Amino acid sequence: MSSNKTSILMVCLGNICRSPLAEGIMRSKLNFLKYSIDSAGTSGSHRGQAPDKRSIAVAKRHGIDISSQASRKLTAQDLEDFDYIFVMDNSNYRDTVALATTDAQRAKVHKILDWAFPNEDLDVPDPYYGGDQGFDNVYRMLDQVSKVVAEKLDS
Repeated sequence: MSSNKTSILMVCLGNICRSPLAEGIMRSKLNFLKYSIDSAGTSGSHRGQAPDKRSIAVAKRHGIDISSQASRKLTAQDLEDFDYIFVMDNSNYRDTVALATTDAQRAKVHKILDWAFPNEDLDVPDPYYGGDQGFDNVYRMLDQVSKVVAEKLDS
């Protein structure tokens, strides 16, 4: 990114459930003058689509509007452009690191829950095939870890 802002990318599989929520939550916690935040998916299967209506609804219940986001596929250039890349699970981690061509790029990739629960190897579960409760749970997890990430980045 060609600015003085710290750039953050949130990554999940389809970029319609978890990473759009993570992007919206993180935007609500960090100063937009200091940080740019985006999201992407490791698969391009939902390219151009809005977030899942259940992600939009849970975000809205918490005062966050993610309805204008559009799904995009993670690219190798993202590993160069972003300062921090937060992935939702081990599968996303493997797929993202596989695009890296340098150790510096690999070092940018973090499983997001590791920042709040180091050494526990926790995944943010994909709520896509479940009910609304799964989206509520994912929101709570991402909200909790986003507070930790924001505190660490702003310290």
